[in-house]
Amino acid sequence: MRIQSCTLFLFLGLCLTSLSPARAAVGDCGDAAALVQQAYPKARKSADGTSFMLEPHVSIASTLPASEAPFGLVCKIWPAHDDLLLVAVPLIDSANGDHLHVGDIELLVIDRKSLRVRQRLLQPGLMTDDMIVIEKVEFDTGRYALAPDVTAFGLRIEMAHHSLTAPFTEAGLRLYALARGELHVVLDGLVVASSGGDSDGSCAGFFHSSQVSLAMSTASHHGYHDIIAVERTNTDNPSPDQNGECQSHPGKPVKRTYRLRYDGNRYPVPAALKVMGL
Repeated sequence: MRIQSCTLFLFLGLCLTSLSPARAAVGDCGDAAALVQQAYPKARKSADGTSFMLEPHVSIASTLPASEAPFGLVCKIWPAHDDLLLVAVPLIDSANGDHLHVGDIELLVIDRKSLRVRQRLLQPGLMTDDMIVIEKVEFDTGRYALAPDVTAFGLRIEMAHHSLTAPFTEAGLRLYALARGELHVVLDGLVVASSGGDSDGSCAGFFHSSQVSLAMSTASHHGYHDIIAVERTNTDNPSPDQNGECQSHPGKPVKRTYRLRYDGNRYPVPAALKVMGL
């Protein structure tokens, strides 16, 4: 029996629907409608109560079916500051032109008791996609201890193009830190997982997948610890054997290490690890 392309993808981790840690529990949002109304007093609630409208064409979905989850609120309690709730609000433009979706993400840091918004930061364009579509938005609250009194949190965005002949997936990470009472981007668009390749749609082709792990270094620059990024890449060059059976031909795994140094404003991202479009 011939090995289908997705079997080869699974060998390389290319058929995964999730490239990053599990989505925050829906319950972390609590009363999502109340969060939206507190943060956006001028928002108008829809008749069915599942979404809000901002002028002129911007919509906020407080609750949506799982299949449309990237476009609803994402909430997670911040373990480093468990009195705070992290909220990502997709702001979708209904007059989106030629794109499948056009929109921004606004990040909110909310006091869990009062629901008061302590900090907010608009990230333009993060909900805009096209042929390569956004599949998931989630928080990463790993222990990114940038300095003794500064812990960052992450936002991951997964994108994919599901094609038998030219598949592509990418998970990008952005890190944010609270400093001087404001929310700042400190790492903008680093690929932490990716996969892709070219195939004849049956067997022959070339596939690759990469995973990037991050660790804090003891060395520091401009007051923030360096970040060590280790990229591990696998490849496969499948082809039919003399009996027509599809055979995998994996290459030697490659490991690359990068050191990200804070420049006083951000951690510059190495060109090889920049997310698509940056």
